[in-house]
Amino acid sequence: MNQAEAAEAFYAALLEHDAEALYERAPVGYLSTTPDGMIVKVNATFLTWTGLAREALIGRRTFAELLTPGGRIYHETHYAPMLQMQGTAREIAFDIVRSDGSRMPALVNAVLERTDVGAPVVVRIAVFDATERRAYERELLRAKQRAEDSEARATLLARTLQQVLIPPAPPDIPGLELAAAYRPAGRGEEVGGDFYDVFEIGRGDWVAAIGDVCGKGVEAAVVTALARATIRAASVGRPNPRDVLGTLNQVLLHHHTERFCTIELLRLRETERGWTATVAAGGHPLPILARDGSSPTTFGEPGDLLGVFVEPDLRDTEVLLRSGDAIVLYTDGVTEGRQGSQGSQFYGEQRLRDAITSFRGSATSLVDGILHDVLEFQTGNPRDDIAVVVVRVP
Repeated sequence: MNQAEAAEAFYAALLEHDAEALYERAPVGYLSTTPDGMIVKVNATFLTWTGLAREALIGRRTFAELLTPGGRIYHETHYAPMLQMQGTAREIAFDIVRSDGSRMPALVNAVLERTDVGAPVVVRIAVFDATERRAYERELLRAKQRAEDSEARATLLARTLQQVLIPPAPPDIPGLELAAAYRPAGRGEEVGGDFYDVFEIGRGDWVAAIGDVCGKGVEAAVVTALARATIRAASVGRPNPRDVLGTLNQVLLHHHTERFCTIELLRLRETERGWTATVAAGGHPLPILARDGSSPTTFGEPGDLLGVFVEPDLRDTEVLLRSGDAIVLYTDGVTEGRQGSQGSQFYGEQRLRDAITSFRGSATSLVDGILHDVLEFQTGNPRDDIAVVVVRVP
């Protein structure tokens, strides 16, 4: 008799008001035992589920003897003491051994009845077949494991992408100093969208890019890889940074992603007059130009986010660099670094300018100083990724 048949028999007996049939045919197994566990009564449902004979149980076996070895240990250490102390035990998970040696997952409720003076009389036990529930729980565990494995693979993929995106060391540019740093947020457990890149177009012609893709994780890393590859390809035939960013914007719009990004592109060209720097910003914080004898100041014009507007407002600004000039490119993880329990105090642009003034020197000392100052402001635990690139004319 399966569960459906047992339920049908039970409701048929219910209509007949037959108490004995209600007990025997209930859709739950019933047992009664003496206080020491000897079975004295059992219903037909339990016998059907287990394949055991009534005469083999009543007066011959205890309830504990129907359990697996592990179940018997739990019975003695937890179930039985709980009954004695509290008089009830609810939703105890056991495996009951059937006549053929197979196991039936079960949930057990039990009540210990006592006399008026408190002497134990009988234990009444209700056994619920938990086969489907146990299978469902196992499937949930398998699904959880699959999800965790998938997340681990996704994280590994994102980290691999990011390792490709962040150059291991800045290239050497003849006639210029170049330094860069990248610091992930927190412990770096979740891959972010910050990146930088520096590459050569031709002799005396270089491009420095820094950007921040919205969000974190695999999709952000994929969009970051797309942005980096597009910038490299588009820069070859487009001398103006704004045109390169415009091309990237079209690629992002056709990529059908909800991820937008901020990108700043710096074109460095060596001419007879010296090095010129042309910058275009797509929603990114403007670079800071530090010159001897002057306070650091931003240069360039703000532009629209990329991947949002069909025709973003993007503009080029060119400056002739002099000896000692330094350009600082950074992501918003620098200026938006927070301090305080509520994170209400920002590092801000003024602190960045002060740090640039304090750590003026080589490009390397400037990058190291800025990174140290920002991290110290956040007690070594940044809430956002940080990327800094410095180009300096010796």
